[in-house]
Amino acid sequence: MGEAGKTKFQSDLRRYLRETDEDRDLTRLICEIADASKYIINSIRTGDLGVAGTSNLYGEEQLALDVLSDRILRKRLLHSGVVANIVSEECNEIITVSADCEGKYSVAYDPLDGSSLVDVNLAVGTIVGIYKGCDVLLPGRNLVAAMYILYGPRTTLVLSTGKGVHEFAMNSLMEYDLQRENIQLAPVGNIYAPGGQRNKYTPGVEAFVRYLEEKGAKLRYSGGFVPDINQVLLKGKGIFLYPHLQDAPNGKLRLLYELNPMAFLIEQAGGAASTGRGRILDLLPRGIDDRAPVFIGCKDDVAKAEEFIARMG
Repeated sequence: MGEAGKTKFQSDLRRYLRETDEDRDLTRLICEIADASKYIINSIRTGDLGVAGTSNLYGEEQLALDVLSDRILRKRLLHSGVVANIVSEECNEIITVSADCEGKYSVAYDPLDGSSLVDVNLAVGTIVGIYKGCDVLLPGRNLVAAMYILYGPRTTLVLSTGKGVHEFAMNSLMEYDLQRENIQLAPVGNIYAPGGQRNKYTPGVEAFVRYLEEKGAKLRYSGGFVPDINQVLLKGKGIFLYPHLQDAPNGKLRLLYELNPMAFLIEQAGGAASTGRGRILDLLPRGIDDRAPVFIGCKDDVAKAEEFIARMG
């Protein structure tokens, strides 16, 4: 990251939001989520790595950490006083917090993305999208804020309220200090993180990946959406893809909980996020369980993926 992406002063998260004149209630909501992450970290470090004996709405077996992380974050949101509705990847319905939507926010989140990686000690994260008012079934372009928290060697929080993308790092007192402001992606990158089984790629996606390989792009894929996007964003170059597959035309990742917040962040950093045929943030969710293919990262690389898919499928 160049000098333009580094902060010239030190500020904690709450102070930074106040100094940049963010809405008071939005500031409170973001800080509640940041506070919840402290308890999620402790759960990751000390919690049960086994299964919870339950399934989410996708039929996936829930881990105990999934359930606990969801409970921690949900409790903070329910008692924040500024939330109208919440929807979690670990829940099968939208939860109404307040019938009065005036001045309130609605939140869609994945409490512990990549939780199956915890038992092998790889990085995982929390992903959050925030909308004004009651509705979460809106195109991602309607987000007023998006963030993720990465639980890795360091715990970091990456945030945008529509005024650029900024990184905060947790200090020894478990407070988030500003590390970098206005993170930007280059137009073209030299790393790629490809999800999905390659033998199930369509001809257009296979041709795009060969193009990346032939131009010398390095494969960097952890199996976790948050660490892989974080690498692309903070290195300022690269592309992540989890495409449509021959037996899964909508890919794997969820629109509300994963794709919309990450697409918002990447676009705020000057990148692009596409299904391969159009902008992620323009998709209108039909339900809380919608999925979509994704090509996300440097703008020219995403455009090249769209070219191959338009030509070859």
